[in-house]
Amino acid sequence: MLILLPPSEGKTPAPAGSPVDPSSLWLPSLAAARTRVLRKLVALCARTSARSVADSLAVLGLSDGQRGEITRNAELPAAPAAPAAQIYTGVLYEALAPADLDEPALAWLHRTAVVFSGLWGVVRLGDAIPAYRCSAGVTLPGIGGLTPYWKKNLKKVLDEATAGAPVLDLRSGAYAAMWAPGTNAAVLRVLQERVVGGETRRSVVSHFNKATKGRMVRALAVEQAAPESVDELVTALRDLKFTVEEQAGPATGPRRLDVIVAEL
Repeated sequence: MLILLPPSEGKTPAPAGSPVDPSSLWLPSLAAARTRVLRKLVALCARTSARSVADSLAVLGLSDGQRGEITRNAELPAAPAAPAAQIYTGVLYEALAPADLDEPALAWLHRTAVVFSGLWGVVRLGDAIPAYRCSAGVTLPGIGGLTPYWKKNLKKVLDEATAGAPVLDLRSGAYAAMWAPGTNAAVLRVLQERVVGGETRRSVVSHFNKATKGRMVRALAVEQAAPESVDELVTALRDLKFTVEEQAGPATGPRRLDVIVAEL
């Protein structure tokens, strides 16, 4: 099984460690594509004039108060790297809490979960990377849109890497557009259920969505789940007390699953 995760917007810099080696990351055949994005991002952020910094902020979708992210990006080639599980923060990763898993569960997580990234394409949670700021929605000078860039570069290697294995897709937006899994996959969303005016309503609520996905991956890691199909994956989630409903979808492509969370 492979679980597809989004990155977090916020990241915790590594306190120490050797700089990143793009060829050491999962799927080393992507090293050249990663290095190209890294160099263009560093070149964009290394310019120090007021106009250049303003341009960099605009390209990366950052505010004036986030100038420190530009400086950090400019120093990426020499920045210390640490396992991605320590770098990515935010609601999903706080709920996942990799640092609190025992050794077998953490090993399962490192084998099974992969994070999609505007800078690296895709990494495993055990891969050593530095903190960075570059979303998949960025249009980077010299490369263009990172979503189509990675869509082109990821298709063949991920098709091969996932052949025969079920895929649980927890991404959304530009990250989901970077690569489309095949029929032995499930795209999952989390819906909050609440009663409004006597009627039961369901909606996507960002915090519940991210936290539930983190708890779900953690529960699967603790169990070291090994489903061989989407049907077995659904059974595993239900056995872990998640309320899973399948939705009608296209005849081809991933199946559609909803996890229902009651209002707290």
